[in-house]
Amino acid sequence: MAEKRDYYEVLGVSRDATDEDIKKAYRKLAKKYHPDLNPGDKEAEAKFKEINEAYETLSDKNKRARYDQFGHAGVDPNFGAGGGGAGFGGFGGAGFDFGDIGDIFSDIFGFGSTVRRNGPVRGSDIHLHLSISFEEAAMGCKKIIECSRVQKCTACDGTGAKKGTKPEECSYCHGTGTIKISQRTPIGMISTTRTCDHCGGTGKIIKTPCPECHGVGLVRRPRKLEVDIPAGINDGQVITLRGQGDYGRNGGPAGDLDISISVKPHPIFTRVNNDVWCEVPLTFTQAALGCEITVPTLYGKVSYTVPPGTQPGESFRLRGKGIPHLNRYGRGDQYVKINIEVPRNLTEKQKELLRQFDETTSDNKNYEKRKNFFQKLKDVMGF
Repeated sequence: MAEKRDYYEVLGVSRDATDEDIKKAYRKLAKKYHPDLNPGDKEAEAKFKEINEAYETLSDKNKRARYDQFGHAGVDPNFGAGGGGAGFGGFGGAGFDFGDIGDIFSDIFGFGSTVRRNGPVRGSDIHLHLSISFEEAAMGCKKIIECSRVQKCTACDGTGAKKGTKPEECSYCHGTGTIKISQRTPIGMISTTRTCDHCGGTGKIIKTPCPECHGVGLVRRPRKLEVDIPAGINDGQVITLRGQGDYGRNGGPAGDLDISISVKPHPIFTRVNNDVWCEVPLTFTQAALGCEITVPTLYGKVSYTVPPGTQPGESFRLRGKGIPHLNRYGRGDQYVKINIEVPRNLTEKQKELLRQFDETTSDNKNYEKRKNFFQKLKDVMGF
């Protein structure tokens, strides 16, 4: 038999770790290696058993003290010192501690810990990310998403007991889930109430757990769901589907399904609030003489007349060609920014023609910005 690892090493905590540190470490590891989340994985099951054994010892002050002093011999019954490791017999099975460990299963299956575990508990919310195109975000669409959801086990109808059997009322707490302990102290009798160790606070004992859900009454199953994406939704916004999250426990309501939207960048369009911007390159001649251009929009092509003398960086607006306002009427606008492209790789003939052209436009009346710049330069710098 392989030598047992140090319990602190198993949980990844130091020897001076607090009870809270140990509990946090256990919760994290128990979720990671839980058999229901790793079906058929023998290595994960072995690690899960090892984690449970370490936690059962380190979470108990007396056992931890014996372990710190004597090591495994102080808690292993094989050494005659009492104690013992936690076994794994399914949910609600014999040999399993349902104290804090029961809380871990609650977290895994979305129950959340409560004071009374036999009361209604709301199911956990499910969080998903959905990537859509720029056009789908602008115009709206329908998407089929796939996600797993905790739901009632159909094999046992949610009771947790194998078909043909049923849970029995806990004889220790009589179905309340809690027990009262009285202790005599120097100042008299003191009574405290705590979770029943025998039923884990459920008030019921499952002698023959359902093989499908291991006594929990809930299972995680994959599903497909059609989702309406509203027109105008933006990157980072969240769609919430009420009641589409994990199934509630003990008659509690289901959680919600939150879908975080990620919008892919568009090669031409950029969104600013509900407006759309795009850039159109023009030649020097087109900008100087004016021209008719075709502009792409989300709603098809439109024609636009560029006026003569259009300058680089100028923009014009196409009303109502932007993004629809989310959940209300109206749309933003589209802005088209003009980018004048300077020609490259000119031939000698083209260069000569440009020089001749430049000579005919050398006075400042054709270049207002140039005129203003040199006037400011003269006024400020004395040039």
